[in-house]
Amino acid sequence: MTDAILELKGVTKSFGPIEILHGVNFALRPGEVHALIGENGAGKSTTMKILAGYLSQTGGEVILDGKPIQFTGSDEAEDLGIIMIHQEFNLAEHLSVDQNVFLGRELKRGWLLDHRSMRDRTAELLSRLESRADPGTRVSQISVPDKQMVEIAKALSRKARVLIMDEPTAVLTERETEVLFRQVERLRAEGVAILYTSHKLGEVKHIADRVTVLRDGIMVRSDLIADVTEDDMATAMVGRELSDLYPPKVARGAEPILEVANVSVPGVVEDASLTLHRGEVLGIGGLVGSGRTELAEAIAGLRPRNGSVRLKGQELAPDHVSQAMAAGLTYLTEDRKGAGLLLEKSLRENLTLPLLENFGRPLIDRKREEAALDKAIADFAIRVPSRDMAVGDLSGGNQQKLLLAKTLLSNPDVVIIDEPTRGIDIGTKQQIYNLIAQLAAEGRSIIVISSEMPELIGLASRVVVMHAGRIQGELSGEAVTEHGIVRLAMGMEHLDKEHAA
Repeated sequence: MTDAILELKGVTKSFGPIEILHGVNFALRPGEVHALIGENGAGKSTTMKILAGYLSQTGGEVILDGKPIQFTGSDEAEDLGIIMIHQEFNLAEHLSVDQNVFLGRELKRGWLLDHRSMRDRTAELLSRLESRADPGTRVSQISVPDKQMVEIAKALSRKARVLIMDEPTAVLTERETEVLFRQVERLRAEGVAILYTSHKLGEVKHIADRVTVLRDGIMVRSDLIADVTEDDMATAMVGRELSDLYPPKVARGAEPILEVANVSVPGVVEDASLTLHRGEVLGIGGLVGSGRTELAEAIAGLRPRNGSVRLKGQELAPDHVSQAMAAGLTYLTEDRKGAGLLLEKSLRENLTLPLLENFGRPLIDRKREEAALDKAIADFAIRVPSRDMAVGDLSGGNQQKLLLAKTLLSNPDVVIIDEPTRGIDIGTKQQIYNLIAQLAAEGRSIIVISSEMPELIGLASRVVVMHAGRIQGELSGEAVTEHGIVRLAMGMEHLDKEHAA
């Protein structure tokens, strides 16, 4: 077996009195893709940050080229060829794409910055990634998938010996994922050691040579990928057999609760109409950029729109989110870190902020807030070492469960959930799926927007599919299949509602 470039030996990590990692052994070898998987909170991020110099271990050793090393920080690790692609974008939003790619490593011509060379080199990297982002555009103005490609371009621009990829495909379409995999294959052939984390076990099975599973900070197994199945990996992650990932679908009521008629959002959505019934889970499918999120935001009052939105017979004014919330409609954003949560604030502050007036005037009743947090932690199975910690230090799954608790605190009739399980492990996915089914059984109505077709098929009794800003068709019952969704999402056919069932 080839000697490791970078490895951990008996590594532990504690935050205060709480030990997060317990004697982890992990090795990255040249030309090998080593997948690191586990539930949210299992210790994956901590392990990656120790390997990349962002954190120091409490005990054990970090070994580089056979010799112990103590990184002074991530800059030293990067100088030694250890590059990390972050799940949470590490980009300067106010700078252009090319400025981000070369930030801190600017190319110069004499005393002056060589803007042309940086822009040309960035264009070359983005072309390799088949990204259409303009190198001169501000990062704040590009899409979430393009931001991920900029992060990858940053990594490719450096001479990486070790590349650490934290959930690189969480926001990518299937086509973009295929492009990324081609780059991974190229880097593997060049002898780069790659650490790859993903909650998508099919991806892990496809791209990895070896897989290591963490559970509660302990390495529970490490195998050649050929020796394990996706079920083996899922069972090792959660410590139990996972069956019936999706709960039984709840029969919808006959009563329409939300009626959307001829809604348009200038430039992104055109003439969209749909009906949601009481107790129904309605899916919205389509490719990234098809207008799904923009339609949802328009319904929720977060975007200007034309057309009509009626909730329980009441007409909702356009661009008026507070009215929609007061009427009983809430929206859970796909961007939990950027738009859903205040990462530097505590769980209590995040949970109660949208309904602060309900917790006392003029002074906030802290006991009532704490009681609401107690209930949210219990009802949503939020795993948190300390209730006073910053939300940014929670795992992705626990952040998502807190965002769900925050969204449902107002006891809404209609909940729109955009990408409910993005970047979340399979065990937490099952919890969220059961919660959605429970909400429907209670008589609430749910719209689920998802890029994962199995999720739409497993949760929704009907699926509306968008293509190029328009509702291309609707599928229901046995017609809700991957083949049917793909054809509509690609604009290959148009199905009228009455012929779709």
